[in-house]
Amino acid sequence: MNLRLSGIGMTSARTRGRLIERLRAEGIADETVLAAMNEIPRHIFIDEALATRAYDDVSLPIGHGQTISQPYIVARMTEVLRNGKQLNRVLEIGTGCGYQAAVLSKVAKEVYSVERIQPLYERARKTLRELKINNVNLRYADGSAGLPDAAPFDGIIMACAAPAPALSAVLREQLVVGGRMVLPMGTQEQYLYLIERDESGFRESRLEAVKFVPLVMGKA
Repeated sequence: MNLRLSGIGMTSARTRGRLIERLRAEGIADETVLAAMNEIPRHIFIDEALATRAYDDVSLPIGHGQTISQPYIVARMTEVLRNGKQLNRVLEIGTGCGYQAAVLSKVAKEVYSVERIQPLYERARKTLRELKINNVNLRYADGSAGLPDAAPFDGIIMACAAPAPALSAVLREQLVVGGRMVLPMGTQEQYLYLIERDESGFRESRLEAVKFVPLVMGKA
């Protein structure tokens, strides 16, 4: 048994299970999403010094001014994206440490994830390989234009806050009809938005207040 993956003490499967119960109590109802969250060991995506907090429902720093999102937000965005349906191809903008991509790998057939900060991209690639996750295609690139060469997507998740709706207009064109995009928007005040595409166009819904790092363009 690989103790690093299975965890011990505050990183054990039992501790992870308690997080899943908290998420359920907070309103996450999609059992497929909860099973994915339970399967992915969050502690290996963060620095060892923070591992004892891995299954607290908080965001944590991962370096380079970035964070790993709190588990509730990861579960919530994944649940909204899935909408109770099997996902085929999904795009994530902002890989970070790779945790959200790993969760998506359990609920979608194929995941594309774009990261602009090279050390984070390299670290995510190494961690996903350690977990033997083979259906995530990582790209080191500026994700602000999406990934036209791999489009269209059933779902798009953005892990950083878009300053204005103009950006979402570029990305939403990469959705299939029937597809969904979940992203935070705003600067001072941020809200989670759901954008749905149907035969007649796009429908936008504001969900809840959130706090994400801002989107930055260009590679680093």
